[in-house]
Amino acid sequence: MLDLLIVMAFVLYGLGSGLRARGKASQSLDEYFLAGRTIKGWKAGFSMGATQFAADTPLLVTGLVATAGVFALWRLWIYGLAFLLMAFIFAVGWRRAGVLTDAELTCVRYSGKGVTPLRLLKAIYYGTVINCVVLAMVLVAAIRIAEVFLPWHLWLPSGVYEPIVALIADLGIQLGESITGLDPAMMSANNLISILLILAFTAMYSITGGLRAVVQTDVMQFSLAMIGTLLYAWFVVDAAGGLSGLTDRIVELYGSEQASRLLSFAPPADAGEALMPFLVIVGLQWFFQMNADGTGYLAQRSMACPTDRDARIAGLVFTWLQIFLRSLFWMAIAVGLLVLYPFTPGDMAGDGFTAGREALFVQGIEDLLPPGVRGLMLVGLLAALASTVDTHLNWGASYWSNDVYGGVFAPHVLKRKPKDRELVLVARLSNVLILVIAMIIMANLGSIQTAWFISLLFGAGMGSVLVLRWLWERINLYSELTAMAVSLITAPLLLYYLGTDPDREWVRLGIMALTTTSAAILVTFITPATDDATLKHFYSRVRPFGFWRRAARLNGVAASVSVKAFGTRLFAVAVTAVSLFSLLVGVGRLMFPPPDGSSVISWVCIAVGLLLVPVWLRIAMGHEFDSDPEDEPLPDKMATPESSTS
Repeated sequence: MLDLLIVMAFVLYGLGSGLRARGKASQSLDEYFLAGRTIKGWKAGFSMGATQFAADTPLLVTGLVATAGVFALWRLWIYGLAFLLMAFIFAVGWRRAGVLTDAELTCVRYSGKGVTPLRLLKAIYYGTVINCVVLAMVLVAAIRIAEVFLPWHLWLPSGVYEPIVALIADLGIQLGESITGLDPAMMSANNLISILLILAFTAMYSITGGLRAVVQTDVMQFSLAMIGTLLYAWFVVDAAGGLSGLTDRIVELYGSEQASRLLSFAPPADAGEALMPFLVIVGLQWFFQMNADGTGYLAQRSMACPTDRDARIAGLVFTWLQIFLRSLFWMAIAVGLLVLYPFTPGDMAGDGFTAGREALFVQGIEDLLPPGVRGLMLVGLLAALASTVDTHLNWGASYWSNDVYGGVFAPHVLKRKPKDRELVLVARLSNVLILVIAMIIMANLGSIQTAWFISLLFGAGMGSVLVLRWLWERINLYSELTAMAVSLITAPLLLYYLGTDPDREWVRLGIMALTTTSAAILVTFITPATDDATLKHFYSRVRPFGFWRRAARLNGVAASVSVKAFGTRLFAVAVTAVSLFSLLVGVGRLMFPPPDGSSVISWVCIAVGLLLVPVWLRIAMGHEFDSDPEDEPLPDKMATPESSTS
């Protein structure tokens, strides 16, 4: 009963947030999708963290630690570099651009007849294809949580439940693989009921209140999720014998050699040829990904901030919550579950091992937590699920209303400018379409890890161009079109010929990154550059960092200004990254020391990380990073544009 009361309180809070924000959200797309650009930096950072928390990520972490050890988590931690680049370099660009979606940015950044088709293509690709695949991954995790905690076959009257089971059986629908031994039809019926109720709840406040309601609930949801996760970690570690005896227990169960591999933050000494593929993957995936510059909901939160400083704070808060704090809690759970639910080398070779280890994160909640705490953790998982679902609904709908309908269909087909309330109505209706597509994809997904690998592959071709468009003026609309087209062609071919075997992932990612980036750069040099008027307007509006020699001179600004600003911010990224990863490794090694490992390394890492904190804080909060374009008046004397592009 206590667990149920906690869940009901969470549901009522979410619905109340949607109703309170409904009036303002209905006024315009800017209010609906960007909350009137009034979100404070710390709230935006918490909202980013809530969305990235997701219900599927702790399951993914549990599976990675069991299959490849703590070292495999660098696949997730390396994204800290991308998050810090967004905080110091890209967030300000998104905010100053004044756009509502990244698809709309094409109209500000590029020129030519292909701008509108590119905007439409990106809106459909990101807003529907990519968005729905990621949402489906989250729903796969949701059904694993629901199967354990929501046994509808025990709660519903037979007259209500049995017709649903019969319909599921007749249609041949199977949602996932049972982890509790239920009949497939009953398992699918339970999961379908759970998913529909969860989505209905999330959609009610997200569709009603827009981003304002999403952010309000995200702050509460992330706080609940972290408290619940901390308590879960406490009970898991306690049941496993405490932190002091955790390493010894793992050595007893798996042997010294295997224990060293499972607990090592560095590559194992006997990695040999396997090390290079892993380093290639880690080196590529954070940069060659479709969100490398924050594209998507991270950019949306940055655009919703009122000032550059707020946008920068949002990125920093998000990075430390995501990479440092959250990772330590999840590591404790994943390592503790190795002790409480041991496995053998023979188990690892069996089918479904990864999916089974992922599901143990949920099973441990049912087995180890007492009433009240279990309800809080369940709410934490539901909150993580809801915060991800509401973001993907809101973000996906922004493409359909702002870009597909408002940017293309209404002006080019209907030959009129759509009204604000009309666009908000389209946004709300498109949420339903996104949900339906995501559920269809969900029904055909297996392991979260496999789905994650595939999504990384499709994104590997886009990242470099998305980053370069902010740093190099020569990138044009044909560069993005080429990267997208080559990605869509190459990814299916790689999956067909190389399959989804994890051992070949580094080959797939390497080929994808090399092929798409090379093609995009080649096309950049043989196609027309962005015209001077567009470059001049974009530079004066955004003041981008990097290599903008021609655009700067068109605005009467020295070319060195952008390059110097870029260097300063890269230094800030480097210092913050060293501090972040040093503290993560140092604290992590103290909590989970590898067998025969020295604590000296841990304390050195902690000392380095702490010493650098005031350095990057002073840089991040310095006033030299806070100037808006209007605070930097241009010289009266304009330089003569060069006749050739740079």
